[in-house]
Amino acid sequence: MAGQTKKDFIAKMSISSKKASETKYWLRLLNERDLTSICVNKLLVDVEEMIKMLTAIVKTSQLGLTKN
Repeated sequence: MAGQTKKDFIAKMSISSKKASETKYWLRLLNERDLTSICVNKLLVDVEEMIKMLTAIVKTSQLGLTKN
């Protein structure tokens, strides 16, 4: 999912971060309401790690954009 430009890359990573946050919301809802028989705790840990990585990518890329 590489961007055509640095700004495009940042936009795509920002969207990915928002989608990961949305996924976290739905996983928490499934877990809290007992709507599934699967254990979502590991998935919640994984999605939280993805959110952190994507946020770091966006911040780092934005810093690099302002320096150029």
